[in-house]
Amino acid sequence: MHILFQWAMKWELLDLQLNPMKLVQVKGSSKRVREPLTLTVKQFHHLLRFVVEPFRTMCIVAMCLGIRASELVGLQWNDFDWKNRCVTIQRGIVIGRIGEVKTRHSNKAIPLDPHLASMLLQYRREAGYGDWVFQSSRTDKPWWPWTIQRNHLIPAGLKAGLGRIGWHTFRHNYSTMLRALKVDVKVQQELLRHADIRTTLNIYTQAVPEALRNVNSRVVQMVLPERKSA
Repeated sequence: MHILFQWAMKWELLDLQLNPMKLVQVKGSSKRVREPLTLTVKQFHHLLRFVVEPFRTMCIVAMCLGIRASELVGLQWNDFDWKNRCVTIQRGIVIGRIGEVKTRHSNKAIPLDPHLASMLLQYRREAGYGDWVFQSSRTDKPWWPWTIQRNHLIPAGLKAGLGRIGWHTFRHNYSTMLRALKVDVKVQQELLRHADIRTTLNIYTQAVPEALRNVNSRVVQMVLPERKSA
């Protein structure tokens, strides 16, 4: 069972280090205990004020690319194609073990924005030239994302007044921003590298408050009778 739970966390079927008792269902209760946290861009920038390097850069990359925590710490510099501005997700790391990505759909190239590429190259010059993009200077091995989440992300979220922040918060927000920008759902699926489009639609995406306001206003304009000029 221990191994099953480890793989379930890697594949993000369970929250990170989820207590199995949380899976127990109470008859007659189907309400979600806690909705995934949705951050505005302003809130995300506010959060970064409470996160130190290199974890600050890790948060930015996670938010910009929408990749999984296991894939983030599994990045190596040779995964980047700077000329064609893309990065290929080739591995994931869970509890210190290097493994394959979640599905064959996960092993795809992701477009790399020039501004993000420039930021990463600057980070590389400052951090050194190890094989891993995010590696501990003490061990020369990749960081453990769950330790970072416990010791840095959650405390930063609470200090910023935003609540409990986890790595999966960024992936959810990436999907939500795509929807707010009215990106075609097939494009969303490709960017999130989901094998099943229903995962993109049913699990990862939430409407942001401003999008809700705009949609509601459009409905109201259709429903209310047209006012006659005086």
